[in-house]
Amino acid sequence: MGNSYAGQMRTTRFEEVLHNSIEASLRSNTVVPRPVFSQLYLETEQPLAHDGRTENDDEDDEDGSESNSPPIPYQMKPPPEGCCTTDGFCQAGRDLRLSSLASDPLDVPPGFMLVGVKSPSLPENLLVCAVDRRFLPDERGHNALLGFSGNCIGCGEKGFRYFTEFSNHINLKLSTQPKKQKHLKYHLYRNNQGVVVKGAPICWRGHGKRYMCCIWQLKWFPDLKCRPHTNAGPPKKRHKGWSPESSANSLPESSVKTPPSSSALSTLSVSSWTTTSLCSSILFSTSINTGHGPLPQLTGNVSEVLVSSLLQSCYLSSQTLPRVYQHYGPSPIQPLSTEMQILLTVYYLVQLGPDQVPLIEDLEQIFMRSWRESHLSEIRQYQQPQTPATQGSQQPLTPSQLPWLAQLAASSCGEGVVVMGEQIGTLAQGIQQTFGRLMEGRLENTNYVVIIVTAPGQETQSCVVVTGKHQCRALAESMYSPSEGLKEINHQLSTNVAQELIHYCNSLGQGVSDCLFFTCTFVCAEQAINVEYSVQWREVRPIQLAVARKLLSHVCAIADSSTQNLDLGSFDRVSFLILVPPSEVTFQQTIFHVILCVLEELGGLDQEGVSQREAERYVVKMDQSAQARIDSLIQEAHSNSYTLYILVHDHAHWDINSGSCSGPDSSLGLVDQLLNSRQVRDAPNILILHVTSFPFALQTQYTRISPYNEIHWPSAFSNDVDLYHERTRYFGVSELLESTRSGSSLPLMRYDSSFESMASALEERFPKLHSAVIRTTVLIQHYCVALMAASGRIGGSHNLHKHTSVETMEIVQSLLTAAQQCPAHHGHMVLLRIPSLALAAWAHRRLSRVRRQLGLEESFEIILGNPNQALNIGQSFTDQIKTWLKIQDAAWVPRTYLELEALPCILILSGAEPLGESLPRSLKYCDLRVINCSYLQRTTLEQELGLAAYLVRAESRPPHNPGPGSDLLESDAEKLSSTDNEDEEGQENGEMSCTRADLLKCVKCSLICQQLQSCPDSGALDPFPTQSTTSPNVQKGTTDTIQSPSQSQTQVQPQPPSQSFQYPQPQPLPSAQSRRQHSKSTSSGSLSPQASSPHLSCSWARGVSRPPSVLLPRALYDIITANDSSGLPRCTSFLPHMSVAWASSFRPLLSKMMTCTEQSLYYRQWTVPRSYHMDSSNCTEGRSDNFHPRRLLLSGPPQVGKTEAYLHFLGILSRMLIRLMEVDIYDEEDINYSAHVEGVQYHPPSASWPNPDIMKTMPFDYTIHDPKYDDISSVYSPGYKPSAEGNPVRQEDVYLRRRTSRIKLSKYAAYNTYHHCEQCHQYLGFNPRYQMYESTLHAFTFTHLLLGEEIQLYFIIPKSKEHYFSFSQPGGQLESMRLPLTSDWSPDCIKSPIFTPTTGRHEHGLFNLYHAMDGASHLHILVVKEYEMAVYKKYWPNHIMLVLPTVFNGAGIGAAHFLIKELSYHNLELERSRRLEGGGPAGDVWPFIILADDSCVMWNTVDLDARNGPVEHAVSLKQVLQHMEACPELAHYGLCGIRKWSSRNKQKEPFSKGHLHDFLLLNVDRSQNVQYDQNRFTCHDVDLTLRLHSAGLLVCRFNSFSVMKKQIAIGGYRTFIIKTKVDVEVGPSQYVCAPDSKHLFLATPAQLLLEKYLQHTSQKLFPLSTKNYTHPVLSVDCYLNLGPEVTVCFVSSRPHSFNISTAGLLFSGLLLCFADSFVTPGFLKKFSFLKGATLCVISADRSSLRQTVGRLELEEEWRFRLSDEFQTANAKEDRPLFFLTGKHI
Repeated sequence: MGNSYAGQMRTTRFEEVLHNSIEASLRSNTVVPRPVFSQLYLETEQPLAHDGRTENDDEDDEDGSESNSPPIPYQMKPPPEGCCTTDGFCQAGRDLRLSSLASDPLDVPPGFMLVGVKSPSLPENLLVCAVDRRFLPDERGHNALLGFSGNCIGCGEKGFRYFTEFSNHINLKLSTQPKKQKHLKYHLYRNNQGVVVKGAPICWRGHGKRYMCCIWQLKWFPDLKCRPHTNAGPPKKRHKGWSPESSANSLPESSVKTPPSSSALSTLSVSSWTTTSLCSSILFSTSINTGHGPLPQLTGNVSEVLVSSLLQSCYLSSQTLPRVYQHYGPSPIQPLSTEMQILLTVYYLVQLGPDQVPLIEDLEQIFMRSWRESHLSEIRQYQQPQTPATQGSQQPLTPSQLPWLAQLAASSCGEGVVVMGEQIGTLAQGIQQTFGRLMEGRLENTNYVVIIVTAPGQETQSCVVVTGKHQCRALAESMYSPSEGLKEINHQLSTNVAQELIHYCNSLGQGVSDCLFFTCTFVCAEQAINVEYSVQWREVRPIQLAVARKLLSHVCAIADSSTQNLDLGSFDRVSFLILVPPSEVTFQQTIFHVILCVLEELGGLDQEGVSQREAERYVVKMDQSAQARIDSLIQEAHSNSYTLYILVHDHAHWDINSGSCSGPDSSLGLVDQLLNSRQVRDAPNILILHVTSFPFALQTQYTRISPYNEIHWPSAFSNDVDLYHERTRYFGVSELLESTRSGSSLPLMRYDSSFESMASALEERFPKLHSAVIRTTVLIQHYCVALMAASGRIGGSHNLHKHTSVETMEIVQSLLTAAQQCPAHHGHMVLLRIPSLALAAWAHRRLSRVRRQLGLEESFEIILGNPNQALNIGQSFTDQIKTWLKIQDAAWVPRTYLELEALPCILILSGAEPLGESLPRSLKYCDLRVINCSYLQRTTLEQELGLAAYLVRAESRPPHNPGPGSDLLESDAEKLSSTDNEDEEGQENGEMSCTRADLLKCVKCSLICQQLQSCPDSGALDPFPTQSTTSPNVQKGTTDTIQSPSQSQTQVQPQPPSQSFQYPQPQPLPSAQSRRQHSKSTSSGSLSPQASSPHLSCSWARGVSRPPSVLLPRALYDIITANDSSGLPRCTSFLPHMSVAWASSFRPLLSKMMTCTEQSLYYRQWTVPRSYHMDSSNCTEGRSDNFHPRRLLLSGPPQVGKTEAYLHFLGILSRMLIRLMEVDIYDEEDINYSAHVEGVQYHPPSASWPNPDIMKTMPFDYTIHDPKYDDISSVYSPGYKPSAEGNPVRQEDVYLRRRTSRIKLSKYAAYNTYHHCEQCHQYLGFNPRYQMYESTLHAFTFTHLLLGEEIQLYFIIPKSKEHYFSFSQPGGQLESMRLPLTSDWSPDCIKSPIFTPTTGRHEHGLFNLYHAMDGASHLHILVVKEYEMAVYKKYWPNHIMLVLPTVFNGAGIGAAHFLIKELSYHNLELERSRRLEGGGPAGDVWPFIILADDSCVMWNTVDLDARNGPVEHAVSLKQVLQHMEACPELAHYGLCGIRKWSSRNKQKEPFSKGHLHDFLLLNVDRSQNVQYDQNRFTCHDVDLTLRLHSAGLLVCRFNSFSVMKKQIAIGGYRTFIIKTKVDVEVGPSQYVCAPDSKHLFLATPAQLLLEKYLQHTSQKLFPLSTKNYTHPVLSVDCYLNLGPEVTVCFVSSRPHSFNISTAGLLFSGLLLCFADSFVTPGFLKKFSFLKGATLCVISADRSSLRQTVGRLELEEEWRFRLSDEFQTANAKEDRPLFFLTGKHI
């Protein structure tokens, strides 16, 4: 009992009101006393105009609201003398204006709220006050106590108990009676900046101009007295009574006679526009407020009055125009008028059938269609100029026309709708007459009474009274929330209210109950012989793999975005936690999937070792225990920054409640508290994946998920083409709908008319019982009677058929006969969906008792599916399943419904909603006849229907043309016809998926069940099989599946179903493996037998490919099968979820052609979360979105396989992270090693540094061993004996063919631009969280003799790196780069500057040395070409760059190294001078630099102390360099380096002399006179090393260190291509031509052309040298690559140079390249040549070429011809090179 303010009464308050009421009744003879409860709870309501502003703000809105008399003048109490009377200030003189107090600290006591007060004298401002929140309404306009309690914010005075007193204190200066409803206008709150701002308007009883009477339900009693009053509000407690004026229009008291039949006049329902409060009864009590005009007050027994606010919301939203329509054209477009709304409502009620319930969604669409028609008409008027005669030709509906038009409309339906409009002066009169007619029995055939009041000069008033019994019940039950409805059911069961109904139903079976104990043996007529099973592991289905890859793609897109919200490169492993609803079955089935799909991949665990306990670490039920698990994960994520944690929120639509709105003991709101917490939201290594079949509630205006982060399940078929070669087709709601329209066979989805009739009759008989109680009782009674009849164990069973229905009888007969006829006792599952746990438990007890009495305990199982309890079945049925699955573990029990495959059973699935439980393929009937039809949201309906979703074999399903709406819920990525929704939790669809549990199929039923072949794709036959033996599909299945005995033996293993038959059995599984073996079958595979004969006795085997039949309530069936105007099923236009609301009625309908993405955008635009939705707080002021950057949403239809898809995604993500942490390292064995290597050990293996004296005695190894140079000419060495095979000839693009190994990055690796961990942010300097580092461009000029002119270079120096340089003054001219002293040393500093020349690798070059240097301070300079300066600066803004001159844009690596070396020596001299000027020693400046390749990724050292011999392990570059820099007497060395890493090379000598590559420590002081060849493109390092050695400089390689080079296929100095001016292919022979040729078409540097020509054609140029190691080509002062078949002997012409002994050596050729003055005729005469040896002289032009020939007297021993002169084939302006060849005489 009670009303909408129940629970707020205080004892003292009650006594006071009671006293006042008694006193008023004693003092007044003319005023009807106000009821006590009304004084306590009821308040008035302020009507609002169209725009939400109150009408007549300055007029009294309570007293005399139906009177036209002027308001009573109000005289303010004069203020005390001396007080302040200024507007906006209180009487104490303190400022109260919001504009003044916005930033001030305000004292708000607990329980009080800041409120904005509207002052008539300050319309542009608000006054701030503090009001006790108990006296203010909530957001729905309810639950405000009468009276007032407030404090003054200005002076701090507290305790104002009357608003009149408070209004005087704050100087409101009113001319009417002060009312808090009129002047307390807005909530105030502090925003994120701490400023007090205006918030939402205070909702004084709902905002709207018109409040239409929606629904009353009134149980009529003889003592009921109806006292309607026009006074819209109660008196204040200080009033002693109501004034005569306020009651002038009150109706006289009227008594009501007792109706002749209480059953005929059982209920009354009235539409109203107020809120409701719910009592323990099915009937409700509430106050009734103004509707279209003020609604009269009811007195008497009002405890049974129900009021709904649905119609109110519909009217209000239909009159609130969106902004886009508010100002259109010359005049605003108006919403529907009150009269038109009323008339359309009448039209709608008239067209409803006698058993139909009005749906607010339908009425809203009617309003919108009507408005759009008028709207389009006005648009046409605005577009075309009209004359005054034509304007306004459409006359609006007038109030005087409304009553007779409404009556005319109602006349078409007889007495179904009655309109009362004539001679009705007030709503009170209309309601009184309605009550009178109802009592007199004149409305027995009437469902709705519409009362319309159209008094002249007043607004039209209306009210709808619902009098139909069926409609009253439906509307009453729709007022319950789902949880409240279940509580009401529990209450009725616990208080024995339903006992009368149960006794009545039981009486139907009297006379046969005595027969229930008659028993007989229930024996299968045929002997069970043998059943064979085969369980095959199924890989992930192609479509699941596609979805997993889409998920991975979205994760990579987040990582690749510029927002830096996810750094995949910083993670080395994946961990995950799956959150599932609090259902034990869902929990267990998810664990099975984890065991089978993920743990082996993620944890590296052997599947044989994965235990149940290990898998449970990755799955958590969202109950109170989840808090600790999430907290533990957060702590683990915080401490393991290199692990990526994936939180999978499965069945994500289940709990979307706000944590702040949930009770402490409630499991609802946990998702919000845990997943939306700041710790999870801000953790950079936690990614959230929501998985759901029904994503609508997560797609609102305030959603946290970006539309770009949504992944929708794709359509497997397009125009009946299998896009993914699935060979299965999803059978969902669309196909169920299609079956209702096919007409060729019994539809799979239908309703039971007999059941509906029986339920309706009992609903009339028991009006106070909830319909769920009645329908469940009837349904269970039907099942009990059907069991009696079908069992054949009682006499006269044919008389029982009238107490059940045909549908129920068919279900029960199928259940009993299937197991009886199959030798293996296979059967079907029947699903009974009973949401109430109490009703489900009662049904389970009732059915179990009847089964026991009938002796059917062993025939089928009855299972109570309680989500809070583990699955529990009888031991005999457990043993049967273990026999089928060959499980030997005595303790094994089934834990999921999937494991009940082929078990004959009735599953009573309870719970307010399904929680993701997957059902076996043996499900044959899905009985939804008792699900609640009151909650018409799209998610609710589709979730229940999703229980019947199925995968069928695609070949067995004939192509069809979907009818209207058939694509609503298909998983079609292109159509909205696919609810992009999810598979209900690990659903393993049938045969295809690795999750459709134990879909063990009966493969052979011996003599009766013909041999069946397991179908790897899916279950089988036509989903609509007929009984005809000539069915083409059946015949095809027969011929396709029959196997020979030999074939079947390879696929199946025999296992007897019982111990009575001794057939060969497979080896029993050990106990420890039985669970794992079973779980493998459960979720992997699934065999699905394909019927080989239409006469199989195993009904389960025949029907396994047929989707289950679905039985629905009639009301729900009518809704689902109807289409709206867009052609989609009507349920698509319903509210998507109960926790969201429509943003506006002015929204379009969903379209059939919408894609899933468009559907998501539709809901994101047109739905808003309610206050208890977890996203309601996700709104940041000034932003239209507030997406979480690491949150994804996967949606797909129910039972489609989403669980396996996201588990596979976790697996491939883990593998990808491992792949990201690995790089391709060149792993090649050194080349050109002689078979006879001298075993001389010069240094001890443990020596840390080389000894210069020993190094001088070591021979120099001229042979090139680097495998990247296996295609160049070998260098002649007297002690080297080449192998017979030589090195294989390779293509030019060697990096595409070289051997590599996948190596995991160490913590000391160098990285490219894609790496951006937290530690590197400042080092890199381009992260958005940091300010871009400012850089300055500095010019640096120096002169070099070889260049012949001044060289101007540019340094780009970031501000943070300027301390490495010296300037003439701060910000002035760059003078030099600072160098340390040789004696300087710091453990965190590298002395040598690092130069890295690079080109084309601004993204992929490994320039991030932060981790490689282990945080040590170092100077790193990138050497780039001028045209690449901008792009390198963009990607590496915090790096110093040396920009090469413009003339070197087309130069090779030689030019870069030449300039680096020469610049470094010049800088060394400058630093020495600067030191001298400073008084320091000049020679002590550090002379070394490092030349590093841009692909050096990791460094290693050899550990000689390892137990199993020398072992290499990763070290930092810092350790390598500090060790080398600490080498004693390092200044004696000209060049040092380290070896290239290889997994196969074994180095015994710790130091060696030979060629160095890639990573060099160069002494620019000692090597001053040996320069890099600035013109070289290839082999420049070989050339330099040979010349350094010949100059007498020590070259040392530290073999204890190695460098790993990453394979980078992009950019680099080896990628130069030969460019042509014409589109023609050219070969190496065309790189040169005769001098003065006219057709020079190559646009390539001459040096590159020459090098490539010599490399590829030297076997023709030096024919005697080809494969002739003992007769090499003599190359003077330079090394040029003449191809791998030619050997080059290098000699230096410099005095005192070190050369090999050439005594007795005959050369096959002579190569002179730019011979300088050191080359003389006498020098050349020292060497001997073979007869016919080739001479090649190269010069810069023809003149110098002839001069060289003459100066060296070459014509004496060499013969030349004019035709032997050539030039490179490039244009003259490109400075071609010339060369002359000759033969030795």
